[in-house]
Amino acid sequence: MEEYRDDKKELALCPVDNFDYNNVRNERKKKKNKLLMAFVATAVASSIIGGLVVGALGFFVLPKTQVFNKYIESKFENANPVQNSNNTATTTTTLTATTSNELTIPQIAKKVGPAVVGITTKNFQYFNDFDVYGQEVDSVGSGIIFSSDGYIVTNYHVVQGAQQVKVIFNNGKEVNAKVVNYDSDLDIAVVKITDNVQVPGVAEFGDSDALEVGETAIAIGNPLGKDLLGSVTAGVISALNRQIEVNNKKQTFIQTDAAINPGNSGGALVNSKGQVIGINTAKISGNNVEGIGFAIPINIVKSKISALSKPLLKIGIVCRDITTDLAKRYSIPVGVYIVQVEEFSPAEKAGIQNGDIIVEFAGQSVTSISEINKIKSNYKSGDTIKVKVYRNDKYVTVNLTLSE
Repeated sequence: MEEYRDDKKELALCPVDNFDYNNVRNERKKKKNKLLMAFVATAVASSIIGGLVVGALGFFVLPKTQVFNKYIESKFENANPVQNSNNTATTTTTLTATTSNELTIPQIAKKVGPAVVGITTKNFQYFNDFDVYGQEVDSVGSGIIFSSDGYIVTNYHVVQGAQQVKVIFNNGKEVNAKVVNYDSDLDIAVVKITDNVQVPGVAEFGDSDALEVGETAIAIGNPLGKDLLGSVTAGVISALNRQIEVNNKKQTFIQTDAAINPGNSGGALVNSKGQVIGINTAKISGNNVEGIGFAIPINIVKSKISALSKPLLKIGIVCRDITTDLAKRYSIPVGVYIVQVEEFSPAEKAGIQNGDIIVEFAGQSVTSISEINKIKSNYKSGDTIKVKVYRNDKYVTVNLTLSE
């Protein structure tokens, strides 16, 4: 009989003596695992070797190539500045970063604009040299708030002879103010807000001695009156230490080509950091002149501002200088002519009258209002001094008690 074997059935139903199927299967698995481990080890080794080769190329070979260097230079040069949380420009690249505290012009306007105010005054323009009558004249200038207490620095010529002073904030709000003190020779004055209000901003003073020609210069002020409050113009520092004669007095100025017009007087000249570095004061005008304006360096102002923040002792007179020419024309002495005496003022109490000419103040001969103010600065409220006046062809001496 022919034998028929079904291997599968035999393996399954009739196992052969000494044959361990599980052992065979395990041996096969071990061989497969060895092969797999060998393959993995080979792959890992190849990867490590390849990485080391590429790394070596990257660290030691590629940086020395011109192609790599040109690529990095182009990426660095084309980096775009971004604004950080402090509103300062930061240039960011994969290699390095630089910072700058310069502001854009809009940022400067937002920072300094609220601290620049309009100053309106009312004074009297007299019809002749000795008339007590005249017409009321309104004028507008600019000023810079430098204290949260409402102190403002401006030009003396902005408030000179003012009978009434008001301050206009950049939002249009108008408040009352008074002249605290001034230095007519430097053309600087300090005004204080008298109303109980919160100021919209306080300016930061910079260092005018650190300026360089060609730096950015921003002028903020009120050219040509109330309608153009808070105007901003931009230019550069054109020159430093300009010796210019204004109203027969030579002063040192910063020159700029930022547009300055009547009404800008007393306003701020600002650097690229948003710091006030000058007080706009004058310009040269003419058909063939453009872009020549001048500002008082802020370091000159800073040296005087503490003293000018102290109240000017009051006399209570409206007066004008009698020059040598006027004295010869009217056969009167050189001195200070009293146009008007304020009611209840120290002058009225001392017996000073309209039409008097002050020729001596505290025992010193005087020929101008500025000389009286310089002498007066050596005294304090409550001090009594002698004042010699020329009246009706005679000289009269009165006792004047100074007050704030």
